[in-house]
Amino acid sequence: MAGPEQHPLSAISRQLALGVGSLSFAPPVAFVYNPLVYARELHEAYNQRYGQSDKEVILLGMNPGPFGMAQTGIPFGDATMVREFLRLAGEVGRPTFEHPKRGVQGLACPRSEVSGTRLWSWAKEEFGTAERFFRRFFVANYCPLVFMAASGRNLTPDKLPPSERKCLFALCDNSLRQMVAVLKPRYVIGLGVFAAGRARDALGQTGITLGAILHPSPASPLANRGWAKRARQQLVQLGIGL
Repeated sequence: MAGPEQHPLSAISRQLALGVGSLSFAPPVAFVYNPLVYARELHEAYNQRYGQSDKEVILLGMNPGPFGMAQTGIPFGDATMVREFLRLAGEVGRPTFEHPKRGVQGLACPRSEVSGTRLWSWAKEEFGTAERFFRRFFVANYCPLVFMAASGRNLTPDKLPPSERKCLFALCDNSLRQMVAVLKPRYVIGLGVFAAGRARDALGQTGITLGAILHPSPASPLANRGWAKRARQQLVQLGIGL
């Protein structure tokens, strides 16, 4: 049960953390990180500072990147952008089982996450400050877990077997619907086709306008040719004025 000072979004994320923490995953998944647990302090600081009002738009990602939310507990949470643009601070613990090549260093992580750098740099360019951006927008991930193979290779939730996806997606769908009930957005926009598809399945009967824009991943050739410009154009085409 949420305490009197706990933000509604943090109550939702704690419930989700417990639910997904009870799941098990077969090979090739060898390591599962749950930053909603070991990076809870920073994650809940993000909710508390930037989730205080209704939002026009939720931008929805897939799941944490190994050098983003896996390090900081914040969606697309490149450590430098979290410190310098979001201006958040907090302690980050460690996963129970940690891959020796994918250590969690929190805000001291020296490696940049390209997707997070692109996303938050765009927000800074468009709005100037995080406060102005979050008056209209909120950024979340659909799935909170990081999946890794024994080699340390990142595995995405869409590649899980159907039986594992079914249990995981049921929990994530419910959490997304709860978040939407708190933030009351007009739009939920997937960053990439996976997140857009999950939003459509979870929210298709709600009347919220759903859509997709290009994911800022460096694995996308289009994103590497001016992601910010393309994202802006796609948002405007969806009816979201900037």
